[in-house]
Amino acid sequence: MATIATMEMPAQGFSFENCKRNAFLAGSGFKAPKMTKTGTTICAVVFKDGVVLGADTRSTGGDMVADKNCQKLHYVAPNIYCAGAGTAADCDKTTSNISSQLELHRLNTGRQVPVCTANRIVKQMLFRYQGYIGTYLIMGGMDKYGPHLYEIAAHGSTSKLPFAAMGSGTLPAMSVLEGGWKKDMEEADAKQLVRDAIAAGIFNDMGSGSNVDLVVIKANDNVQYLRGYDEANQKGVRRQKYKYAKGTTAVLSEKVRNISLTEKPGFTIISEDVRPVEVMETS
Repeated sequence: MATIATMEMPAQGFSFENCKRNAFLAGSGFKAPKMTKTGTTICAVVFKDGVVLGADTRSTGGDMVADKNCQKLHYVAPNIYCAGAGTAADCDKTTSNISSQLELHRLNTGRQVPVCTANRIVKQMLFRYQGYIGTYLIMGGMDKYGPHLYEIAAHGSTSKLPFAAMGSGTLPAMSVLEGGWKKDMEEADAKQLVRDAIAAGIFNDMGSGSNVDLVVIKANDNVQYLRGYDEANQKGVRRQKYKYAKGTTAVLSEKVRNISLTEKPGFTIISEDVRPVEVMETS
């Protein structure tokens, strides 16, 4: 007699059911695949009236450019945005989960979510997974206490900074930020500084490229998402048409080999009948 098994709801969050299997395979001599570094340059600065976040738009899968115009600046709350580096899927899933939790927090309290609250929720979630979620975030926002900027690593460690840079293009971007950041900067100067830092990462890091995206966050949920703010790598224009006549390139040597169709080990003609191709019905 057949029995009907009740369907169980899958557990929420990330699943690590294959950890024991992977440990057994590693103990048996099977080498685990190597980690591939995803290339990114993200940075942010605090200015007089808010925060500016920036990112490049190149998405890489190993040595291949997967997407030339991807989106690395993620919405978290009306007054908070995140710039994400690391594994693209982990960044998208983490920011969407945190965004839903903060929306419930805002509806329950009826108040604007403080940036420190979002930072605490993210760091506690990442710490529980001990770095297995490859999410590196720069969280910036504006609340009633002023502008805030947090650097969040995958293991859950965070730092509150006046300017920050993460990703494979950190070194060139940070060199620009350290040389150009000043306290109480104007908005135009902050946007130009972030743009220059991202461009430095684009030109000095193979994993970063394409365009520069910016987000400007000011008081009262005033957010400007500047998609395609600057095109750092502009495609060159071909000035002339390069067509060469036949025979321009000299033939250095020529060799002709006859193929026997009757004698072995050549090819043998079995049939010379022409068979019509069957038409496939598509209706």
